[in-house]
Amino acid sequence: MNFLSRFLTRLFWSGVTLLGTAVLVFFLINVMPGDVARIIAGPKATPVVLAEIHHSYHLDEPIWKRLGFYLDQLAHGDLGHSYVTDQSVTQAILTRLPVTASLAATAVVMWLLVAVPLGVLTAKYRGRWFDRGVLVGATFSLSLPAFWLARMLQYGLAYKLGWFPVAGFRGFTSLLLPGITLAFLFVGYYARLIHTNMVEVLDSPYVRGARARGASEATVLFRHALPNALIPVVTVLGMDVAGLLGGVLFTENVFALPGIGTLAVQSVFNLDVPMIMGTVLLSATLVVSANLAVDILYRWIDPRIKAGY
Repeated sequence: MNFLSRFLTRLFWSGVTLLGTAVLVFFLINVMPGDVARIIAGPKATPVVLAEIHHSYHLDEPIWKRLGFYLDQLAHGDLGHSYVTDQSVTQAILTRLPVTASLAATAVVMWLLVAVPLGVLTAKYRGRWFDRGVLVGATFSLSLPAFWLARMLQYGLAYKLGWFPVAGFRGFTSLLLPGITLAFLFVGYYARLIHTNMVEVLDSPYVRGARARGASEATVLFRHALPNALIPVVTVLGMDVAGLLGGVLFTENVFALPGIGTLAVQSVFNLDVPMIMGTVLLSATLVVSANLAVDILYRWIDPRIKAGY
């Protein structure tokens, strides 16, 4: 099977996955307890007003009919309008996406700048005190709840010391502390992931050959070993970046950033079905797109990877 056929097949199943996600999430949201009309109109709304809202949003129709209305909207590229604000879901997501994307980019750069050198050095000095110390630190960082860490850093570095803005979004400086929070949570995992791959690569014949030819240790580590050790990391990184772009729920809410994560939480509390569906489908689309991108990127990074194509 050539590359184009493989890509089209993956593209087809990606569409099936997104359709299944839309159907499943729609059913799950619509069986939740609570009356959307009551949330829209308020607790003192009359039965007549509630009936009008039910009719306007097809809430008085069977769930399978409502699903049909929604899928028809999706087929026309329409994510609908918010039940609460009447804002276009697409517009709301596009308005908040730049903040989430900027936070994701800031966090990824931060944790890679730390994780890559740590992974390389722990592989070089594996089994020594430095390697064990990084392993303990990585385990500790993976165990921290994101919400708690964000609160502690916010209180200590922003509120007490005043090094960063406490909350809200007023430019790039508002992204630094949330970025540090996310980087702290991810850096240990990536350091160990790179370490594991580096250990395997450093035992390869071509690395021993490079050393035998007199290449410096820095050249061996960063030119010969690291590029090959990073190949498996690409898959994990692609999934994590997609997850971050889909909305960092806890971090964005703690720091009151107007991103996708904050929008998702608000829509859940308001039972705003179109907005919930929009944010979930955005996350699903990003994950599926990341899978496709990783497939293509693998061939670009290492042309020897031809399995499945």
